[in-house]
Amino acid sequence: MTRRRHERALVRPHVVTGGRAHPTRNIFDLVTLMIVAYDDDLSDLSPEKHRVMELCGGGALSVAEIAGHLKLPVSVTKVLLSDLVDSGHITTRAGVPGVDAPDHRVLQEVLNGLRARL
Repeated sequence: MTRRRHERALVRPHVVTGGRAHPTRNIFDLVTLMIVAYDDDLSDLSPEKHRVMELCGGGALSVAEIAGHLKLPVSVTKVLLSDLVDSGHITTRAGVPGVDAPDHRVLQEVLNGLRARL
């Protein structure tokens, strides 16, 4: 990583969040899903918030996925998402609970069956 690029990366998140380091809400974790709730008036949104609205317009995305698409740190993304929740543009839904995880025994049986066919 070049020095110039590293310095720019240190400044940009500060500019993107308007100087704030913490979201107004502390309710997001990496798997919290974001869903568009109101997308009629996007004219007052920053380019990053507008991009979040575009990303979530295709369906629910997690905080981690949005941060990856924006190429921003998760902490900065949480500030942007918090603003969008406050303005009513997006709503949140808890991620899929661990109870719905696949049964490892069944997966092992499938794997054994596939290996037997090869």
